[in-house]
Amino acid sequence: MKDRLNFNIVFMGTPDFAVASLKNLHESGYAIVGVVTAPDKPAGRGQQIQQSAVKKYALAHGLTTLQPTSLKDPEFLTELKNLQADLFVVVAFRMLPEVVWQMPAKGTINLHGSLLPKYRGAAPINWAIINGEKETGVSTFFIEKEIDTGKVIQQATIPIGPNDHVGKIHDQLMEVGADLMLQTVDAIRMDTIQPRPQSDFDGITPTLAPKIFKATTQIDFQKQVQDVHNFCRGLDPYPGAWTLMRNNKNGDLKSFKLFETRITEIPSTPNATIYADKDGIFIPTQDFYLKIGEIQMEGKRRMDYKSFLAGNNMEDWSLITK
Repeated sequence: MKDRLNFNIVFMGTPDFAVASLKNLHESGYAIVGVVTAPDKPAGRGQQIQQSAVKKYALAHGLTTLQPTSLKDPEFLTELKNLQADLFVVVAFRMLPEVVWQMPAKGTINLHGSLLPKYRGAAPINWAIINGEKETGVSTFFIEKEIDTGKVIQQATIPIGPNDHVGKIHDQLMEVGADLMLQTVDAIRMDTIQPRPQSDFDGITPTLAPKIFKATTQIDFQKQVQDVHNFCRGLDPYPGAWTLMRNNKNGDLKSFKLFETRITEIPSTPNATIYADKDGIFIPTQDFYLKIGEIQMEGKRRMDYKSFLAGNNMEDWSLITK
């Protein structure tokens, strides 16, 4: 514990995913000499000013907090240097300029939600599930000039079940990542690390996990049911995979987000239509029907299929294929 108290860390992060790692390092006795997080910003319907999850934790535990608008601001850089950190730890933050990540003597490390060199980029958990991976994990690595390309320090792996969605895997990786980050920082402090260049991972081709936008989250029901299921659970709960439907009575077009999907063995045909029964809502794909457990109509809240069907008749809606 005493050795940890003599090892100074600046932590950089913003969302809940980062809080788990900050909390683990702080409660394990490391000297968190500063916390860098995003500036407060308006959010929600009332546009009230909101603090990041990381800032809330830092303030609750009396940690020095910095919220620069620009990471190249001279005043911020001076403040950062004056903290005299041995190591910068980054979890779910923005891209750092070289002048920042080169500052500490022990370097700057990042926690990434994939098994690098696979799924470099902003949305690694989403893309791993969308692509039907059977496992994923977290990696700690040294930050270098090109994003997510630095030497890997340690990794931890978890399985992805056939119906697991992003929300579940995110929460698992948050906890696994917090433990891995503590192990990594301990190893760096004790000089027992042996970082591996990502080019040394034989047989693993680097892949990208680009940021996800609404335009790329529309469901293509012309694909096979496995692919559609993977796509839906890879966007559940956020931002949500969606499709367009037309109301057969008045011609209105509405978007629907689909959640808690399941593959069925009910064969589909070229002229198959949507239907619903006591077990769920069923939408045809290229080969089999997909069962929908939860649904959210445009402008409405997310609800289970039973609640939705209590006020809506699926026979009134026709699927508009992508």
